[in-house]
Amino acid sequence: MKQALILLNMGGPNTIEEVELFLRNMFADEHILTMNPVMRKFIANIIISKRLEDVKENYRLLGGKSPLPALTEKLIEKLKTRLDLPIYPAMRYVPPFADKALYSCQKNGVEELILFPMYPQYSTTTTLSSVEDIERRCETMGYAPKITVIDPYYDDYGYIEACCEKILEAAEGKDTREYDLLLSAHGLPMSIIKAGDPYQNQVEGNASAIRTYLACKGVEFHDIKLVYQSKVGSSAWLEPNLVDVLRNPTHRKVLIYPLAFTIDNSETVFELDIEHREIAEKIKYEDYIVASCMNDSEKFVEMIVDKVTAAAL
Repeated sequence: MKQALILLNMGGPNTIEEVELFLRNMFADEHILTMNPVMRKFIANIIISKRLEDVKENYRLLGGKSPLPALTEKLIEKLKTRLDLPIYPAMRYVPPFADKALYSCQKNGVEELILFPMYPQYSTTTTLSSVEDIERRCETMGYAPKITVIDPYYDDYGYIEACCEKILEAAEGKDTREYDLLLSAHGLPMSIIKAGDPYQNQVEGNASAIRTYLACKGVEFHDIKLVYQSKVGSSAWLEPNLVDVLRNPTHRKVLIYPLAFTIDNSETVFELDIEHREIAEKIKYEDYIVASCMNDSEKFVEMIVDKVTAAAL
């Protein structure tokens, strides 16, 4: 059976002009704004009108685009040296959309699509949304491949090892016992969690596995805290909120690891390393370190190869 690997992610604007497209597609997603279509469009228009120019300015500070697309391509180039099957990116909200990969697969007679979510923890807002997008596009094309989705890997040993490698890289030359390790996951509205989304439980399992791994390796931090970032609006979201934790410090040396991302993007490079750094500087933190995501690290590549190879059998 001819197979192909598709890496699923939400994507990031490739240009300033794509920022509005990104926001409109994201807030049109029924899994992001869980309400009827008319109300969803109304709320989306309000959010976008308020945030568009600010978000564009954020991307200008990043050089006019998200780092995610280029980093994803670097990862794919490494995977191509280890896997004997075609590999494609499929972004949910901006190009390259899934269509490009699916048309190529259909044309080349691919009979099975192996979908690898770049989201370690399962959520309706991420994995389910991306998988349904693939399924809808296949149906529209009249293309009916077998679809295999890689399971959540938030507590997989190889993934935890890859996470901790990035944490320890960021802490190199430091006495970790002097630092709070803040494991920062993307937040979600409590309404989505209460509707049965397993994301919170899997994030907590992810954090627990990191604590256990570090302890087994004899690595001590002053404290290890799970926090949530990127809250939007006034409704109740998962807590504690990272901004609140930073503004009310109990310790002034912190190392932040972006727990829910595998590829660096605006929410790691801008939100954590620029925007939140300003908070730390104003409050006069002694040190503020942001670890990078796994991106194309060898351990992350190995983990993907192992999981895809097992799924392809």
